[in-house]
Amino acid sequence: MDKFVRKEGLVAPLDRSNVDTDAIIPKQFLKSIKRTGFGPNLFDEWRYLDRGEPDLDNTGRPLNAEFVLNRQRYEGATVMLARENFGCGSSREHAPWALLQFGIQTIIATSFADIFYNNSLKNGLLLITLDAATIDQLFRETESQEGYRLAVDLEHQSVTTPSGESFSFEIDPHRKHCMMNGLDDIGLTLAHADQIKTFEAAHRARQPWLFG
Repeated sequence: MDKFVRKEGLVAPLDRSNVDTDAIIPKQFLKSIKRTGFGPNLFDEWRYLDRGEPDLDNTGRPLNAEFVLNRQRYEGATVMLARENFGCGSSREHAPWALLQFGIQTIIATSFADIFYNNSLKNGLLLITLDAATIDQLFRETESQEGYRLAVDLEHQSVTTPSGESFSFEIDPHRKHCMMNGLDDIGLTLAHADQIKTFEAAHRARQPWLFG
């Protein structure tokens, strides 16, 4: 996965609570065994006025002009604001895949569902929890200032507004290390490749009959 150290991006305000994973990526798209191609169907039932299906060309589908991600001022947003309990519902890993493939790199909310939180960090999607008063402030500023951007510094665990105001956030040190170094679970294992090879060689020498 991509490294995340410090990124600055346009903010899109999704002013909803309890956004579940079926809203993030509806169940019909879980038929795919690939890990790519989910971005066009992120929030499918909210973004479009018709029903989406796997492998359907989205180019000519009618858009819901009222949905925040369809508004021109938020085109290209990489940071999303939300309310409490974002990512509740099923444990589908397709949800962070869809968000990342759409272009969202950071979500800032008052709280997240546990499984979604862990799935997201393992895939390189940074989730930041801030208190409700701060989230309210960020919503107000985002909606009142077109082109509103936030700088997210994972190394120093801070979110900085255009005016220079900064808010700190907490993250597990191990997850922080993985994200800053672009290590998913496979990458984390491969970082110990030399030790694994040494163990395998010693194991083969001790019990050669196991290897034919």
